[in-house]
Amino acid sequence: MARPVRVLLSCEHGGNQIPDEYTALFAPHCDILNSHRGYDMGALEMARAIADATTAPLFACETSRLLVDPNRSPWHHQLFSRYTRALSREQRHAIVQQYYAPYRAAIEQFIRRSIEENKAVLHLSIHSFTPVLDNEERQADIGVLYDPRRKREVHFAQRIAEAFRESHPELRCRKNYPYRGISDGLPSFLRKVFDYEVYMGIELEFNQALFEHDRPQWDELAATLTRTLSTDFPARR
Repeated sequence: MARPVRVLLSCEHGGNQIPDEYTALFAPHCDILNSHRGYDMGALEMARAIADATTAPLFACETSRLLVDPNRSPWHHQLFSRYTRALSREQRHAIVQQYYAPYRAAIEQFIRRSIEENKAVLHLSIHSFTPVLDNEERQADIGVLYDPRRKREVHFAQRIAEAFRESHPELRCRKNYPYRGISDGLPSFLRKVFDYEVYMGIELEFNQALFEHDRPQWDELAATLTRTLSTDFPARR
């Protein structure tokens, strides 16, 4: 018998905050911090709207990924940005211990506890992407990223994509675009930790143009997700 599914929300690139002890590294680069390189604009607001609509727990990181990227595996060459890569090994270790490891450990602990309670976890990692990258316009409004080798992820990804297409036919919803669902990221890492029967990781990518005032609002898109997911939504804790 299949386990009931519990939804977990996360937002790895929710803010562009820099801790006081590292602000000198970024003082000449405020424009970069405030751009799509510093954080995913609109992603945290979208994640909060989904959390409010579903009562699913939300884990969010508001420290800029330019300090350390919580969506990269510990061994990934882009774990640190060009602004922090040259720090000493001790400094980088301190950053990981304070701003990276606790965030990821909290999510992993939530999943383990849910499995112990005989639940499966559907992890929705919320991101946004810049409409134009390297002078090339992205050809999507919403991206649903997943691992096509994991059948339960395929099932949920298809349902989510179909729901967005039906409720907002004017929006271009694509699967595994603008990135591949199997590229390095927190869900990809967690797939290596947890079996496919108890963990499904899907990244939702929203074009930042969606968050302009003349486009669909966060609560409308969140409502679409809520109607779609036939899940066990626990009270937030």
